[in-house]
Amino acid sequence: MTTFPLLAVLLPFAAAFAGLLLSRWPHRRPADTRAAWLAILPTTVSALLATWLAWGPGFAFLTGTTTTSPPTGQTYGTIVTGGIPISLTLQADDLSSILGVLVTVVALAVQVYSVGYLKDDPRYPSYSAFISLFTSAMLLVVYAGDLLVLYVGWEIMGLCSYLLIGHWWEDRGNSRAAVKAFLVTRLGDVGFLFGIFVLGMAAGSFRITDVLTKVPEMSTATLVTATMLLLAGVAGKSAQVPLHTWLPDAMAGPTPISALIHAATMVAAGIFIVARLFPAFLEAQPTLDVLAVMAALGMLGAALAALAQDDLKRVLAYSTVSQLAYMAGGLAAGSDTSAIFHLLTHGAFKALLFLGAGAVIHHAGSNLMTQMGGLRRELPITFVAMTIGFAALMGIPPASGFFSKDGILLAMDDALSTGVLTDAAGLLLYGCALATVAVTGAYATRAWLRTFFGEARAVALPEPEPGTAHVVDVTEAPRTMLVPVILLAIPALLLGFAGEPHLDLGLAATSVVLAVLGAGVVYAFWRIDPIADPARLLGPLRGPCERAFYVDGLYAALFVRPVLALARLVVRTDDVVVDGAVRGSGRSARGLSGVLRLAQNGNVQLYVSGVLAGVLLIAVGAVVFT
Repeated sequence: MTTFPLLAVLLPFAAAFAGLLLSRWPHRRPADTRAAWLAILPTTVSALLATWLAWGPGFAFLTGTTTTSPPTGQTYGTIVTGGIPISLTLQADDLSSILGVLVTVVALAVQVYSVGYLKDDPRYPSYSAFISLFTSAMLLVVYAGDLLVLYVGWEIMGLCSYLLIGHWWEDRGNSRAAVKAFLVTRLGDVGFLFGIFVLGMAAGSFRITDVLTKVPEMSTATLVTATMLLLAGVAGKSAQVPLHTWLPDAMAGPTPISALIHAATMVAAGIFIVARLFPAFLEAQPTLDVLAVMAALGMLGAALAALAQDDLKRVLAYSTVSQLAYMAGGLAAGSDTSAIFHLLTHGAFKALLFLGAGAVIHHAGSNLMTQMGGLRRELPITFVAMTIGFAALMGIPPASGFFSKDGILLAMDDALSTGVLTDAAGLLLYGCALATVAVTGAYATRAWLRTFFGEARAVALPEPEPGTAHVVDVTEAPRTMLVPVILLAIPALLLGFAGEPHLDLGLAATSVVLAVLGAGVVYAFWRIDPIADPARLLGPLRGPCERAFYVDGLYAALFVRPVLALARLVVRTDDVVVDGAVRGSGRSARGLSGVLRLAQNGNVQLYVSGVLAGVLLIAVGAVVFT
């Protein structure tokens, strides 16, 4: 079992290598079929290995108990750097083992789903290979026993996100979204890398176990500096305020990639890092307060933005920002167990919702809810599965989100009395969390009603020729797309029972009442006019919410446009000054050579005239100066 973490990481990596180099050779079988098998089989084995590793310690983590057995794994060598060595260690403890299951199961579902979703796509082999590389990179982050080894996987994920979001790069909007995701996350990664350096230098080692052992000996200033820097990377990867703007635009990529990024890889990495280094964060009180404020603003602001979106995928994208802020709030409140539990349940129901949305979009031919409606009759299986997903998102019992979200709210409630946070930060966090419960119920109900209820908003087709029957496609998605949706509905509904329930009946009842209240208000507005958008209940706030409070516009004004203006100035300076000097020297040399050429034109009379002129000058000079 000590080699299981290594095998779990290497199998998807080998699948990516084989998919890029071998899927189109030899040409005896279709490339897509070969690429699908090269991607699905290694991911399946990796999922089995991860499940085996999690069978003991992982499920102990969910129940809130600790195991006495040491982490499973081993060291495969040491890189000598001239300073602190880098230990090539992979390990599976209670936290990493259960996250490994989430990553591999969702990745496997996405790989199977993509076979039908991207059928006949000319770049499917490279697409499936990049998903395998993405999976391997996230598993490296999860199982790494050294912070710099973890950072390698962290950066490879950033590259894979760029490649997959921009899969349909011919559309300029897709390529711009990929570049935006890459640049914004890289901005946070600069701080993240320096945070690793601060912790490693203070501990004298980059091994995670050594760093956590040395935390009690570190000064408060060191811990606050390191954790604040790490928080920059967390904000970038997990799309938290103020580096959250890339995630909604990342919906330009294929829908299965949205499910992978939002449920199990990129966005999960930031929350995982805080949980992995949680003892260091607990000793840095100012960092927890900053994390609490970030979470409070992110959860409520993103939920309000989701309530005003018309694009179904962008609704789910802002929902992810909001739910990740819940997890960050749970960590700030001092409960890593509740945050990770919600990360697991969220991975299940958000993957379900994205893949279900993909089936809806595949059927409707549009992302916009204004062109949907009445789809419960045409897509009954997808309707039932997404209903479970929306119930889990809202926190309606017995869906999984009810148990995990209640655990986070309970942790926030306890933080007000335990002093984990300052009073102002604790009250802000708890108040925004309760308000977000109601807004979550509102935007989830709005998306559910506008997609599956009301009158179908079908586009009129041209009248067929006489004698030809109308053919209407009212079937579900292909089986490769439908089976993962059905299977993900099971953990979305039942995963909440896997952990040890820590329910406070009063708080649980309050959260359910708030969710139902938000849903009821939306239903009332929808019932009055099923064609109109219930988002009109926002009144004058609808515009700011739809534009996500103009944060993108603010960043464009403060950073993007000045940087572009500076870039244009540099280009102009390079063209006029630097290149102009080079071109001017060339022109001067050519002009001078033209003058010198006059003396070498082969005209004898000119030569004799020149000699006589020279003699005359010499003679005049001799007379004048003697």
